[in-house]
Amino acid sequence: MTGPVAPISVAPAVRPRIPAARFGARLAQAQAGVAERGLRAMLVSVGPDLVYLAGYEAMPLERLTMLVVPASGRATLLVPRLEVAPARACPGVAGGHLDLETWEETEDPVDRVAHLVGGFGSAFAGRATPDRAAVSDRLWAFHLLRLQAVLPGAVFVSASLVLRDLRIVKDADEIALLRLAAEAADRVMWEIAHGRLVGRSEADVAREVRDRLLAEGHDRADFAIVGSGPNSASPHHEASDRIIEAGEPIVLDIGGPFGGYGSDTTRTIWVTGGDATRGPDDEFLRLYSVLRAAQAEATHAVHPGVACERIDLVARELISAAGHGAHFFHRTGHGIGLEGHEDPYLVAGNAEELRPGMAFSVEPGIYLAGRYGARIEDIVICGDDGPIVLNQLDRDLLVVTG
Repeated sequence: MTGPVAPISVAPAVRPRIPAARFGARLAQAQAGVAERGLRAMLVSVGPDLVYLAGYEAMPLERLTMLVVPASGRATLLVPRLEVAPARACPGVAGGHLDLETWEETEDPVDRVAHLVGGFGSAFAGRATPDRAAVSDRLWAFHLLRLQAVLPGAVFVSASLVLRDLRIVKDADEIALLRLAAEAADRVMWEIAHGRLVGRSEADVAREVRDRLLAEGHDRADFAIVGSGPNSASPHHEASDRIIEAGEPIVLDIGGPFGGYGSDTTRTIWVTGGDATRGPDDEFLRLYSVLRAAQAEATHAVHPGVACERIDLVARELISAAGHGAHFFHRTGHGIGLEGHEDPYLVAGNAEELRPGMAFSVEPGIYLAGRYGARIEDIVICGDDGPIVLNQLDRDLLVVTG
């Protein structure tokens, strides 16, 4: 067996961006959701929700940054004064879709938040039906506890009540960025798989992965799993000082954000060191054949209206029928977008139906503890008529010299 044809796509000279007007539309949709759910306001802190609504990737600090989206009226981004320049440049503010206010070092920003919402504070106490406010899932407990102290009697709920349904379906521009991220990761995977591996440490290869992801246009390299030999049986193995040897598999799982939207792909390779007698044994070939079929069938099962748990079941039934059910012990996939792991999750018990525009991984694995393992992972979009697979690198076992 030989490796696949090299990916021919190249990184774009100019990275596409989410159009500025899109943030105005997102804010309008979010505000409508706040009103529809009977919330007083939605309070969005630093993290992916803020990036989604305002295009602002703020620094996570003890100084409070918060987007206040009331049920009616203008949304306001409150930032510490020393962060005013980057905040003013973000698409939400620069495009005129929300107001910008700053607070000084001697001020209490939580009081400013209460003022922006209006009607918050001690007036909550004793109400039969207290007002509710949504807060983003990534809000630090440090800030939430202060909000609770300033707003006695208020009920805080998750902003996912509003934002989940908006973020879970990707638009054409988001899908374009996910595709570019996948293509870049494919090129990195190709170069790593066909470069020198035998005699190097896992950690050294992981450093090369990270460098190549950045060179291919990624904002950063969030992870570079390099699991060789028995370490390939650990799905989230941390690259170690173990030296890669000829005659063993390597699971490579790499990714990070590209223009804010994530890549995440896994391929399994076998290194021979140039010795034809050090190729994969028959058991590994059988294991991989089952895995390859399970990943293909699970991907093929992706259609609008199909339950998320069904995709997991398709892969799991094939693997279990081959006697490896106990060796596949994680979900089949997770959503991806502004976060590496987000809704929807392809796992037993999740009856949510797939919708066009949902983006997620399909990544079954088989792991024999102490011996070896394998995983294949692609990012897939649920299209109108079936799956749209963003990763194009061959899924057959890559047997390389290394």
